[in-house]
Amino acid sequence: MACSFSSLSVIASEAPEAQAAARELIALYGNEDFDNADVIVALGGDGFMLQTLHRTMNSGKRVYGMNRGSIGFLMNRFSVENLHERIAAAVENAFHPLEMQTIDQEGGEFRALAINEVYLFRQSYQAAKLRVVVDDRVRLEELICDGVLLSTPAGSTAYNLSAHGPILPLEAPLLALTPVSPFRPRRWRGALLPNRVTVDIDILEADKRPVNAVADHVEVKSVVKVRIAQSENITAHILSDPDYSWSDRILAEQFSN
Repeated sequence: MACSFSSLSVIASEAPEAQAAARELIALYGNEDFDNADVIVALGGDGFMLQTLHRTMNSGKRVYGMNRGSIGFLMNRFSVENLHERIAAAVENAFHPLEMQTIDQEGGEFRALAINEVYLFRQSYQAAKLRVVVDDRVRLEELICDGVLLSTPAGSTAYNLSAHGPILPLEAPLLALTPVSPFRPRRWRGALLPNRVTVDIDILEADKRPVNAVADHVEVKSVVKVRIAQSENITAHILSDPDYSWSDRILAEQFSN
């Protein structure tokens, strides 16, 4: 289905290549105010794309990224030609982020959203000791590890893959629960969960084994409890070229060396 739009806004990371590309595109296509644009053209790397998606969530704006960073897995190939035509032909993916709710050692509560993953990791030299509860049922009474993460399909090729978690097709109604350097149970390698579940992680011996929690780029220190569930009310939209779609990129990762 063609992507209809009436105006676009060009934004760029602070990288010199991204700034130069922005100037070139603005000279050719103009630049609508961010708040008034239908489509946001984001120039940079994956980190900048995540920031832009967070900024546009629930706004109805679509984000079309072009790589002017290093990896650029979430981005389309950069070109100054035929930008309007490329956006009009782009494939749109709408998805719901994870919502992280934390309680820290002082009783403070905090919420954050994650497009890629929520992960917990040890704060000191001692391994973290965690209890994993899924929909109010204890699944792991005690997990001793460096950390654990819950990943969306969109984030499954990022930190999750580096931690030897599974790659999830973008359309899969699943989340990947993946341990980082598990010590006990030594053979537990994670689980695939329906994306409708709620995952509670209790930090055991929190004073002795402090743990931090991160939702994408937002970190909360010294947590004692973390609740994670996919948001039903918040949506982000990303556009990708039909010959280089986000779904195809994730699928291709399963066959790469």
